[in-house]
Amino acid sequence: MTLAIDWIWLLLALPVAFGLGWFFSRLDVWHWKMESRHQPRAYFKGLNYLLSGQQDAAIDSFIEAVQNDPDTSELHFTLGNLFRRRGEYDRAVRVHEHLLARADLSQADRQRAQFALAQDYAKAGLLDRAEAAIKGTNLVLAELQSKEAQQLLLSIYERGRDWAGAALMAEHLEASGAGNYTKRRAHYLCEQQLFEVAIALSPTSPRAYMELARKHADAGDFAASNDLLALAARHAPQALPLLASQLLASAKTDEQQQAAIQTLAAAYQDTHSLGVLEALIGVGWMDARTAYVAHLTKEPSLIAASHLIESPQLVEVQAALQKATEPLKRYRCAACGFEAKQYFWQCPGCQAWDSYPFKRVEEL
Repeated sequence: MTLAIDWIWLLLALPVAFGLGWFFSRLDVWHWKMESRHQPRAYFKGLNYLLSGQQDAAIDSFIEAVQNDPDTSELHFTLGNLFRRRGEYDRAVRVHEHLLARADLSQADRQRAQFALAQDYAKAGLLDRAEAAIKGTNLVLAELQSKEAQQLLLSIYERGRDWAGAALMAEHLEASGAGNYTKRRAHYLCEQQLFEVAIALSPTSPRAYMELARKHADAGDFAASNDLLALAARHAPQALPLLASQLLASAKTDEQQQAAIQTLAAAYQDTHSLGVLEALIGVGWMDARTAYVAHLTKEPSLIAASHLIESPQLVEVQAALQKATEPLKRYRCAACGFEAKQYFWQCPGCQAWDSYPFKRVEEL
């Protein structure tokens, strides 16, 4: 009798267990569907905010999505990049360090996270940590991030003024087909006072000629200075507005001065550069008033017009014009728009090399 009762309970328990298993499996599926629906909604909401330029709202949505699915590496990368873009470098570092701490991260994503961490450090100005983040994991040699890592390392060397390291990295990049770095390498040589080597490397770059000419002039060797500037005028005629005054100052003999004036006068006839004209006026090539009037017939220029108003009755007008023309006398970076009174070979704003035209703002 007892054995029969046990079989009855067993037969009753089997369908109950089956039913409970089916119920809990459906509950798990429902729970998974709810989570999967919630996660894409937060993700796409964040993407929509990002496309609309609402970075704060996008970050909040992506944080919500990451909390719902902490194993999603792509969301971490997106969130870290957003933090870096906003200048929140400490938060970007934490996101990418969290990624690197995961044991299940693939080798490709690990290299990607390491490179992103190096970018965070570089943007924050922690150049030694950025360099260590790149070199510590052989990112420079890794196939995935090779060129990007080398370019970041080049930027780190430039900002740290490690010109020898920058030159070596530029050579590697050029050898790998990443572009022509000859002129940039010439700048690195100039920063190290290796002007002759820079001229041999890049004969059409005017900086090395001008720097070496200034060095000879400071030593009293004006003949060598004049020869170098004459070479610069021949190899880099586009730089004449910048080196015109220096060329005329180095011309100490009548023959040198006549040759310099002839070179600059011919350049002015071709380009109508106000910088060249001002240098020529400085040595008496033409009466200033006559020269500026003639210039205005060729090129409209508020700077030239301001030089023509020199009457006691118009002192206030002349002062106002001079103030108004000050911004027009600046040089403007073609890469980022940073303006400066003096000429820069490397833009202080975006760190680009040779991004300043040789003409001032008014003549652009």
